Amino acid sequence: MTYFKTLPRSRAVFLALTVLGSTLPPTAYAAHAAPTAEHAPIARDTQPDSDTRPVTPHPLKLATWNMDWLMAEDGPLAGTAPPDRPHRTPADFEKLAAYAQHLDADLIGLQEVDSIPTAQRLFPPQAYQIFITQDALLQHPALAVRKSLHVHQNPDVVDLNVAPTAAAHQLRRGLDVTIETGTSPLRVLVLHLKTGCWDTPLSDKKHNCPVLLQQFGVLQNWISARTAAHEAFVIMGDFNRRMTVYDPFFLLLNKAAPLSLTTAGWASPCDNGTYFIDHILLGGTARNWLQPQSLRVMTYKAETDTPTLSDHCAVSVRLTP
Repeated sequence: MTYFKTLPRSRAVFLALTVLGSTLPPTAYAAHAAPTAEHAPIARDTQPDSDTRPVTPHPLKLATWNMDWLMAEDGPLAGTAPPDRPHRTPADFEKLAAYAQHLDADLIGLQEVDSIPTAQRLFPPQAYQIFITQDALLQHPALAVRKSLHVHQNPDVVDLNVAPTAAAHQLRRGLDVTIETGTSPLRVLVLHLKTGCWDTPLSDKKHNCPVLLQQFGVLQNWISARTAAHEAFVIMGDFNRRMTVYDPFFLLLNKAAPLSLTTAGWASPCDNGTYFIDHILLGGTARNWLQPQSLRVMTYKAETDTPTLSDHCAVSVRLTP
């Protein structure tokens, strides 16, 4: 069932309710947000490597999904995590796994995952490979990759942790991988940036904006390196920033190389309507691979038993390498 809903600073949002039966897996279709009036057409639309089987070109569905403290309740890290984090039952994991199956993406950038075994409860090893950053934190960026794809994990983008060495709270690294698409390699960076600086200007000295600005400087360097190597690339994850094509933080990245902000001009139907902080950016020849009008947001069905899922919805686009 779909309908239009008006939002405060957006003309209209095209919502879809995910319709699941009482049994799994889910059967509904996720929907995309309709463009606002200012929306402009997007430019055309210790871990081993995966196996080296031949690959052939085929469309790719990319998604990013913040899992909101996805942790094994019986795992070694659970006791050291904040007590007010989400606590999930086996039934919650089953429902999340059903949504993951419904998402049916080839590459899923994940945030706030504690380990590979926990991610495999949603993305089973017979279907997906899981890659994760190597930092010693409670939660990590990770990437679930369709098993048929050949993947190489590059060194973590350690510089995204701009916190002082002696700081009690270290920041997350970026996960950097290369995907063989069958035509040209696709470099993928999965990240989760510092929260607080949602939409304030570059000059703001509060709300963690100086920290986020440092992280964007690291991203500028990473983009410049990809551009110098003539690589197609994707940056996706939780930017904790309501970016638009006019946002000064996005413009910093766009100075390093032309980028496509796939969420530009759109509002998200997640949580009854909001602005995107989870983004997928395309650079290099990947900008030409975007399938027009392919942006989607997977929403959750309203349920009386209120399962503990996530406070973010999966955002996806489709590419044709």
